[in-house]
Amino acid sequence: MQPILKSCCGIDVHKSMIKACIAKGPLDKPPKLTTRTFSTMTSDLLKLKDWLRKNEVEAVAMESTGVYWKPIFNILEDEFPVVLANPQYLKKVPGNKSDVKDSKWIAEMLRCGLIPASFIPPKAIRELRELNRTRRKLVGMMASEKNRIQKVLEDANIKLASVVSKIDGVSSMNMIRALMKKDKLSREEISNMARGKLKNKVDQLVEALNGKVTDHHRFLLRLHLNDIAFLAEQVQEIDEQIQKAMIPFQKENTLVQTIPGISKTTASAIIAEIGVNMSQFPSDAHLASWAGICPGNNESAGKKKSGKIRKGNSYLKATLTEVAWAASRTKGSAYSAIYHNLAKRRGKKKALIALGHQILRDIHRVLKTSMPYVDEGAEAVYLRNSKARQQSAIRFLERTGYTVIAASA
Repeated sequence: MQPILKSCCGIDVHKSMIKACIAKGPLDKPPKLTTRTFSTMTSDLLKLKDWLRKNEVEAVAMESTGVYWKPIFNILEDEFPVVLANPQYLKKVPGNKSDVKDSKWIAEMLRCGLIPASFIPPKAIRELRELNRTRRKLVGMMASEKNRIQKVLEDANIKLASVVSKIDGVSSMNMIRALMKKDKLSREEISNMARGKLKNKVDQLVEALNGKVTDHHRFLLRLHLNDIAFLAEQVQEIDEQIQKAMIPFQKENTLVQTIPGISKTTASAIIAEIGVNMSQFPSDAHLASWAGICPGNNESAGKKKSGKIRKGNSYLKATLTEVAWAASRTKGSAYSAIYHNLAKRRGKKKALIALGHQILRDIHRVLKTSMPYVDEGAEAVYLRNSKARQQSAIRFLERTGYTVIAASA
């Protein structure tokens, strides 16, 4: 292995301490390895920074260990190039493992340029990422509370979910709050609370709301409703903060929203995960691979094995799946045609992943070229697929000995 750095540092990261090893020396000779231990307190990390500066370190590498790499990165990022490595890429041969040897191994790998760097977005994007991920967690907590409300209602013999499509709709919530005040609702009261199409289901609602609600159920319902209200306030507050954080990225935000299925909320979530500088990814295929939303590549002895998607950015993957579902329901769009063409052959789940893959590649192209997305329409996709099927059928016939001649118009 040919060294490329005269002085570099490998750091083995833990919660309360780190092992740092500096590999220093001429490129044509074995390096001198010096190892020191530091705590993860800010004062000690500043001492680490001074030590690296004195040794003229050109680059620093460390594993992405949980969130424990972040304090070190915050101290070093303004002065040293920091390579954040996937732990899978730094595995040693088993045996004789220790913190000191791990730091030396990282330093030696970095000295020879053998550590692929993980994508670390700029600070503004990292802050936007934390806001969007927190928002997703809060929305998930709200969904859990709504499920608990449904559980309490079933325990009280209230079959509201069998009649309404959304247990958290305006009409449903009004009825639940009314049940917390009295044992039974009259037909007139239910009719007044029903909205829209529920007006035609009053008889079913009367039957569904005829249950056995006790003080115990009312207590639990009040707790869950209070939690939902509190979480809704938090989501609204974090949405306002996200809007402020998105101000520097209004151009990219507008471009991404030209793609069918992407709303204002999902646009900020996507930008938070991939950033706006597409030079970080050599191509749209590299971005899809990093996200873990492209087909797997597993071939041995000329045989292709499982093509399932690999692990990637779970937040981005979930967002793209939501976008793909919305895009598949956009009538007349190319995405709708692609989804339905795949769904009938491969199933709905695989079709959603494939469509999410295509959408992510289009996002990369939109951000890289700064040109809005232009939808070619469903008819163009159907025509292209029809021609592809014709060509496939012709090749099959020719392989079996037939000669195919196109009929004249």
